[in-house]
Amino acid sequence: MIKLLIALGRKVISILYMLGGLSYLIGQSFYLSFVPPLRKDRIVEQIKKAGYDSLPIISLVSLFIGFIFALQTAYFMQRIGSEIYIASMVALSIVRELGPVITALVVAGRVGAAIAAEIGTMQVTEQIDALESFATNPIKYLVVPRFIALSIVLPILTLYANIIGILGGYMICVYKLGISSSMYLHVTFDALLHKDLFTGLFKTIFFGMIIAFVSCYEGFNVEGGAEGVGKATMRAVVSAFILIIMADCFFTAMFYFIFP
Repeated sequence: MIKLLIALGRKVISILYMLGGLSYLIGQSFYLSFVPPLRKDRIVEQIKKAGYDSLPIISLVSLFIGFIFALQTAYFMQRIGSEIYIASMVALSIVRELGPVITALVVAGRVGAAIAAEIGTMQVTEQIDALESFATNPIKYLVVPRFIALSIVLPILTLYANIIGILGGYMICVYKLGISSSMYLHVTFDALLHKDLFTGLFKTIFFGMIIAFVSCYEGFNVEGGAEGVGKATMRAVVSAFILIIMADCFFTAMFYFIFP
């Protein structure tokens, strides 16, 4: 019993230590974002890495999400003779939830892991200490460009993923279920409201911040050489996944139940 309490206490202290470190990193990043000079070239570089280089995998995942959701919905709707409503269900599900969340998880797995590994390697090889010795703030040099880039890129990638996902549903409904193209598009756009698009894109800004801050925090706190880099990368991805799902639950409750 005593050992269990000790282990539980250590876990609680570890979580509080992480929350304190993350809070400091977030506060410093927001502050330094408004302190000149702002390295626009580094922000553009991170936008390319996080955004443009993620397009192939986002395209593939979103297309198959559209395929799968349309097929699963059609399986039920055909039994009650309501195939026409497949379009609205696909559009609403993708724009509200699947597009933003799946995009954020894919970027967290691809970009977040890369950020944690890159900064973790710099920490292990003492490159971050070298930056400080040259009077360069590591947070401003390493965290701020990634934070700004991911906050910009995630909504754009999500909008792209929404279009590709709806296209996947379109292909299934038009070419397999025999629904006319004009009818599918009419039902899709008729079902979507500005609020659906806004809420889906708005929360991805915070998803991008979560990926950036969690990945950078884990990278800065690497210990133990190459093995530590691997563990930090794993923690960054898992923590980002959990926080993204929690944030999505919070925003869904806020937009559709607290402030409908």
